[in-house]
Amino acid sequence: MSWGIELWDQFDNLEKHTQGGIDILEKYIKFVKERTEIELSYAKQLRNLSKKYQPKKNSKEEEEYRYTACQAFLATLNEMNDYAGQHELISENMTSQIIVELVRYVQELKQERKSHFHDGRKAQQHIEMCWKQLESSKRRFERDCKEADRAQQYFEKMDADINVTKADVEKARQQAQTRHQMAEDSKTDYSSILQKFNHEQHEYYHTHIPNIFQKIQEMEERRIVRIGESVKTYAELDRQVIPIIGKCLDGIVKAAESIDPKNDSQLVVEAYKSGFEPPGDIEFEDYTQPMKRTVSDNSLSNSRGEGKSELKFGGKSKGKLWPFIKKNKLMSLLTSPHQPPPPPPASASPSAVPNGPQSPKQQKEPLSHRFNEFMTSKPKIHCFRSLKRGLSLKLGATPEDFSNLPPEQRRKKLQQKVDELNKEIQKEMDQRDAITKMKDVYLKNPQMGDPASLDQKLAEVSQNIDKLRLETQKFEAWLAEVEGRLPARSDQARRQSGMYEAQNAPSVNNCAQDRESSPDGSYTEEQSQESEVKVLATDFDDEFDDEEPLPAIGTCKALYTFEGQNEGTISVVEGETLYVIEEDKGDGWTRIRRNEDEEGYVPTSYVEVYLDKNAKGAKTYI
Repeated sequence: MSWGIELWDQFDNLEKHTQGGIDILEKYIKFVKERTEIELSYAKQLRNLSKKYQPKKNSKEEEEYRYTACQAFLATLNEMNDYAGQHELISENMTSQIIVELVRYVQELKQERKSHFHDGRKAQQHIEMCWKQLESSKRRFERDCKEADRAQQYFEKMDADINVTKADVEKARQQAQTRHQMAEDSKTDYSSILQKFNHEQHEYYHTHIPNIFQKIQEMEERRIVRIGESVKTYAELDRQVIPIIGKCLDGIVKAAESIDPKNDSQLVVEAYKSGFEPPGDIEFEDYTQPMKRTVSDNSLSNSRGEGKSELKFGGKSKGKLWPFIKKNKLMSLLTSPHQPPPPPPASASPSAVPNGPQSPKQQKEPLSHRFNEFMTSKPKIHCFRSLKRGLSLKLGATPEDFSNLPPEQRRKKLQQKVDELNKEIQKEMDQRDAITKMKDVYLKNPQMGDPASLDQKLAEVSQNIDKLRLETQKFEAWLAEVEGRLPARSDQARRQSGMYEAQNAPSVNNCAQDRESSPDGSYTEEQSQESEVKVLATDFDDEFDDEEPLPAIGTCKALYTFEGQNEGTISVVEGETLYVIEEDKGDGWTRIRRNEDEEGYVPTSYVEVYLDKNAKGAKTYI
C-alpha cells in the first residue's frame, strides 16, 4: 500500500490530513502541559496542607505529639509531603521527556511537511507548464493547417479563372505552398511537444508524485509512532512513582499500626501524675454536744511546761504540733483577715439579690473555740513549708526547687533541669578541650598565635564548668530527695531551712499578735510558747515537703467588687466566678481560689455561694 499509487490524485486531501495530524500532536502537547500544571498545583496544595497541620515549635501543641496517635498523624503529614514530591517528579519528567521532545519534533515535522508539499507543488507547476506548451503548439498547428487549406482553395480558384493573369496565379500558388510548409512545421513542433509532455506526465504520475507521497506517508507514520511512544511514556512516568507512592502509603499504614493506646495512657499518667495520695474519710463532726471549755485544753495562757505537755499527743509525733493541724485551718489561723468584714456597698445589699447569702449575725467565733476544733479534727500530715510556699506564690516568685509542683511533676522538672545542666556542662567541656588543643598548637607553633591569650578564656570556661557542676549537684540532691533515695535533707539544707524560719519568724509573730487582739480576747498565748511552736515546725519541715491542695467544695459569684488590701484577702470583680475552698466559719469571711496560685478571703456578703453537696469537706446547713 502506497499513497503515491493509491492516492496519486489526492494531493489537496493529503495536505489537509497531514495538517490535521500536526494539530492532533499539538493538542496532545497542550494536554500533557496542563496535566503537569495540575500535578504541580496538587503537589503544592499537598505541601501546604502538610505544613498547615505541622505542630508549631516551642508550643503546647508540640508536647501533644509525644503520644503514638499524634505521632501517627505527624507521620501521615510527612508521608504526604513525600507523596507531593512524587507528583512534582511526575510533572518534571513529563515536561522534560514528553513536552520538550514533542515540541522540538513538531517543529521538525512542520519543516519536513513543508518541504515535501513544496516539491509536490513544484512538480504540479512543471506539468501544468508542459500542458500549456502542448496546448499552444496544438492551437498553432491547427491554425496553420486551416490557413494552408484556405490558401490551397484560393490557388485552385485563381488557376481555374481564365480572367486572372498568370502572375496572379503564380502568386497564389506560392502562397499556398508557404502555408503548407508552415503547417508542416507546426505539425512537427506539435508532435515534439506532445511527446515531451507525455514523457513529463508519465514521470509526474509514476515517479515524482509517488516519491513525494511516499515521503509524506513515511512522515505521517513516524508522527503516529511518535504519538504512541509519547502516550506510552506518559503511562510509564506515572507507573515509575507508584512504588514510592506505595511506600508512602505503607508508611502511613505502619504509623497507624504503631498506635499504642496503653502507651498513650501511660504517657498521660507520667504527664499529669501528682504523686499525692487520695484523701481519707472525713470524720463526722457532732455539733449537738456543747463545747466544754477548760483551762487545760482551750486556753493557751498556761505555763511553758504545761503547753509542752498539751502538745505531746499522737504516738509517733510527740511534741510536734503542726502535723496534726489541718493545713486549711492553719492557714486560716495565720493568714485570714483579723478584722470584721466590711459591709456591702450602700447601693445594694445581699438581701436584695434573689437567693443571695445573708450576712452572718455572729461577727466573730471565739478563736479558742476554733483552735479546739483544730485539735480534735482528724490528723492530716502537712508541712510548715506549705506556709512558706504559699507566701512565695503570693509574692509571684517560682521556687527554684519546683516545690510548688506535685511530687511526680516536680521530679520530672528536676530531672529535666539536671539533663539540661549536663548538656551545658558537656558543651563547656568540649569548648575547653578545643581551647586546650588550640593552646597546644600555639605552643608548638608560636607564629600562629600567643598561647597566653587563651589562658583567660580557658579560666572562664573552667569557672563556668564548676558553677554548672555545683548547680547540677544541687538539683540532683533535690531529685534524690524527691525520689526517696535520701531519707532526709542534708544538715546544710536543714540549717538553711532553720535560717529561713528564723528570718520569717517576725511575720508569724505578727500574725499571732494580731490573733491575740481578736474581739473575744480568748487567744492569749505567750511569746515563749509561740517560739517553741516555730522550732517544732522547723524540725517537722525537714521531714515533709509535699502539700496537698485544698479541694474546691463549690463555686461562688462576686456580687460586688472588693479590693483585698489586707493580709490574707484577695481582690474580686463584680460578676467574677471563683472556687470556694472553705466556708464561712461564722466570722463573716469565705475563703476562695481563683487559680492554683491565687487564693484568699473575701466578705461572705460580697459573694453568692453555690456549695457542691457531693464535695468532700462541704457541710449542709438546714
